[in-house]
Amino acid sequence: MVDPHPAGSDADIHYLFPDDTEFPMTSNPMTRKILVTSALPYANGSIHLGHMIEHIQTDIWVRFQKMRGHDCHYVCADDTHGTPIMLRAQSEGITPEELIARVHEEHLRDFRGFHIAHDCYHSTHAPENLAMVHDVYRKLRDAGLIESRTIEQYYDDSRAMFLPDRFIKGQCPRCGAADQYGDNCEVCGATYSPTDLINPVSALSGTPPVRKESEHYFFRLGECAEFLQQWTRSGTLQKEAANKLDEWFAAGLQNWDISRDAPYFGFEIPDAPGKYFYVWLDAPVGYMGSSLRLARERNLDFDAWWQPGHDTELHHFIGKDILYFHALFWPAMLHAAGYRTPTGLHVHGFVTVNGAKMSKSRGTFITAASYLDSQLNPEWLRYYFASKLNGSMEDIDLNLADFVARVNSDLVGKFVNIASRTAGFISKRFGGRLADSLPDLDLLNEMRHAATSIADSYENLDTSRAVRDIMRLADLANQYVNDCKPWDIARQEGQDAALLEVCSVSLNLFRLLALYLKPILPRLAEDVEHFLDIPPLGWQDANSQLTGHVIRPYQHLMTRVEQSRVDAMLAANAAATRPADTPATTPAAAPVTPASAPHAAGDAETISVDDFARVDLRIARIVNAEHVEGAEKLIRLTLDIGEEKPRNVFAGIKSAYDPASLVGRLTVMVANLAPRKMKFGISEGMVLAASGDGPGLFILSPDDGARPGMRVK
Repeated sequence: MVDPHPAGSDADIHYLFPDDTEFPMTSNPMTRKILVTSALPYANGSIHLGHMIEHIQTDIWVRFQKMRGHDCHYVCADDTHGTPIMLRAQSEGITPEELIARVHEEHLRDFRGFHIAHDCYHSTHAPENLAMVHDVYRKLRDAGLIESRTIEQYYDDSRAMFLPDRFIKGQCPRCGAADQYGDNCEVCGATYSPTDLINPVSALSGTPPVRKESEHYFFRLGECAEFLQQWTRSGTLQKEAANKLDEWFAAGLQNWDISRDAPYFGFEIPDAPGKYFYVWLDAPVGYMGSSLRLARERNLDFDAWWQPGHDTELHHFIGKDILYFHALFWPAMLHAAGYRTPTGLHVHGFVTVNGAKMSKSRGTFITAASYLDSQLNPEWLRYYFASKLNGSMEDIDLNLADFVARVNSDLVGKFVNIASRTAGFISKRFGGRLADSLPDLDLLNEMRHAATSIADSYENLDTSRAVRDIMRLADLANQYVNDCKPWDIARQEGQDAALLEVCSVSLNLFRLLALYLKPILPRLAEDVEHFLDIPPLGWQDANSQLTGHVIRPYQHLMTRVEQSRVDAMLAANAAATRPADTPATTPAAAPVTPASAPHAAGDAETISVDDFARVDLRIARIVNAEHVEGAEKLIRLTLDIGEEKPRNVFAGIKSAYDPASLVGRLTVMVANLAPRKMKFGISEGMVLAASGDGPGLFILSPDDGARPGMRVK
């Protein structure tokens, strides 16, 4: 049993554990008992499309399970600990607690805006999580799986602090890729110690760190390898995820450093003053802390979810970038501490926009708030993502032109269109009352029987197939309306019975489509339920008909997507990420001086061929790129132009590019520009970029075949 009042917790909090209370099992043996989580958003930034695709996918699955009558609970939390939180709070002149409280409200606002229905959205900086972290740690320690040893780690003298893995960058020791973090390589997937990095630098100060000894605590992950190999092939993971994990097993699992040195914002390790739990230990335990909070609030059985031997399910939804932590560290911790392991680990891919990585300069790094502020219906995005997700780890592309066309075609042109073309006749001619009975139509039967296959698609997270099947049925329903032509029947004498039948059938088809779309479009489904004046739709309602029932007058249910709103959102995002003192036409070269700034087209002073010949333009390969601490616009580029020593150039392209996306690219640089001393170092040239009246900066890149050092003629 966990200590209900660990050090630092509120004494009046009561933690519900099985030792305290016994809870009756449900009387329906067919009811599944399911606990569902999404990965915890970090409290150091805004909710964006990468978060939203995961929470939308999770929310759809949870809503479907609840519609089926299952006892399903959805919990999540803000991930609140670590050095980035501490440093951001310091920069804002507030405490970390004040920062995470403010961000928590912002995250909740954004999730609610997209109709994400968490049963509990908590925080890892909470007494419930502290209790669970201490409990898991003590059980791992008592099982002999925690060891301490003195290690050398990097220390930033200028900041007087040990550097976390993510605050050290250098070349990967396995593949040589530049600008990689201190714990794993994003190019080849290798994991390593920060001290293995080649040419490391502090991401905080840009200076080379020094080595310093410190005592650290380790989880002996290697001793769990046999269990993990069996677990990852047990059907809990997608096959593609399990195959990815085989690469790590082949390399051998390393013991995991779970401690960090002060100063650090997090939970202190028991009996180890000045040592704190690494954020990736207490973050997944946050699933337990959040469900503990939910159990306390709703008088539920916490232990039924987390102890082995109970007829319950535990499902995690995550992105593929955190597969390593959730498929190795997390199940190993749970198993070794005597807790149950997940029933399902559902891994999705990344989000791209218009076929490319999200870009702040192009406005395609879309936050949830910017989408909502642009008066775009959140259910448009829910539907589009649902139409793309298939339960695999494939990346999902938000093609904005396709987004506009598909939403307008499917939701407005097909689904809503059925009610808008038939409901008015029921209200005007029949007092809003539907027919007392419906004919035995093949279409009605096909629509009802589709509930089974659509449910299978939802269950297996293949919402793209569910959407295809639902829209195929919507096409059939529209074809029925087109063939019957109720507008023609209404003009004929003595055809009221036929008109009532056609419109009643059409609205029953519409009701079934609304039922099938409800997990994806909960707010629209609520509006349909209000219009039809019916209780909330459950999956069992596919077996019933709506007859002899009075509906409300029809009101428009959904508007079309306007391209102008999408364009405005992109422009607003691009403007928000551009420094206030940087006009859209600022050249992306560094250093930028009045003499080197371009004139507007038509106003440029002419130069002679001899003048131009003095400019030595060379092909350069970007071998490293990194942020410049304290600079709003600059990225430090290391350029290979075929010389023995690479060039160091400061380029004003921070608003347009993530440094990692630049490494390996070819560009064009002015090689004979006089070096300029800047406060951040010496800039030894200038890279060329284009800009115009709209947002965006674009570095110039030669065609394939160009090599570093070639002269541009």
